[in-house]
Amino acid sequence: MKPKKKHIDGMTEGTIDTGYLDGKLLVAMPSMSDPRFERAVILLCAHSEAGAMGILLNKTLDALTFDELLEQLDIQNAGDAGQIKVHFGGPVDTERGFVVHSTDLLHETTLVIGEDMALTATIDMLKTIASGSGPDNSFLALGYSGWGPGQLEQEIQQNGWLVVKPDSEIVFGSELDGKWQTAVNKLGVDPALLSSDIGNA
Repeated sequence: MKPKKKHIDGMTEGTIDTGYLDGKLLVAMPSMSDPRFERAVILLCAHSEAGAMGILLNKTLDALTFDELLEQLDIQNAGDAGQIKVHFGGPVDTERGFVVHSTDLLHETTLVIGEDMALTATIDMLKTIASGSGPDNSFLALGYSGWGPGQLEQEIQQNGWLVVKPDSEIVFGSELDGKWQTAVNKLGVDPALLSSDIGNA
């Protein structure tokens, strides 16, 4: 199934020639002043002139497990969904759930955001995962990170974020604590040398 161009909160999936950063990783500079995004690695899911939205990859919600969430939604867990982590996706709309997953399984409402990355924000995907027939890689995020028109571009220009090409290990890997370091290493930069004076990639 080839999904159509999707919209998330008024933002349309970008294309390669737009210059937008859909599918890229945002890596917080050490000088990041917002504690919610300290050493954050964010998968940018949608980026357009209307703004941007992304999902944090390296912060979990320890207070809620995937099993508990399924129970709250009255979804029977027939598979091994207990291994799936529940991420803090960002400070916006924190009761809304998003499944970030590999592209081997796509629903009608799925937004494809990279070569092997997609986003689905429906209960149907949770039911599919709970049944044991979900995508090869996935995690659930509650909330998302959002930027208004031009806000992300301004933050990048002010050296708040580095822009990094993603890979499946960073997006879906289970070792969350090392994702920031791994993402910075992809740029060939020593994190100890990073400062607010260094430009973005």
